[in-house]
Amino acid sequence: QVQLVESGGGLVQPGGSLRLSCAASGSILSIVTMGWYRQAPGKERELVATIVSGGLINYADSVKGRFTISRDNAKNTVYLQMDSLKTEDTAVYYCNVIARVLPSRVRNDYWGQGTQVTVSS
Repeated sequence: QVQLVESGGGLVQPGGSLRLSCAASGSILSIVTMGWYRQAPGKERELVATIVSGGLINYADSVKGRFTISRDNAKNTVYLQMDSLKTEDTAVYYCNVIARVLPSRVRNDYWGQGTQVTVSS
């Protein structure tokens, strides 16, 4: 199976920056998509950004121009650089990986444990 370890959350003032990391490990044959989702209190989980193996990137409209997703294929790691943070970015951020695993070669969906991002003055 696949294990995801997230890091980089914390408390930051409005206008500040944070960088999230998520490293995938385990019986990985190939990674299809890596991405970030977030869930604010009382709200549903929503997509923040995804990046597929070919490099195609998708951002939520609310973060375009402020957040940057990238991945290091050699390390099976995805990053989310968050700049110009706003109070409405406060949420638990979850890493998501869609990967084919060994020995089944089946494509599965995996989630990290979540990391809290709080934007407050």
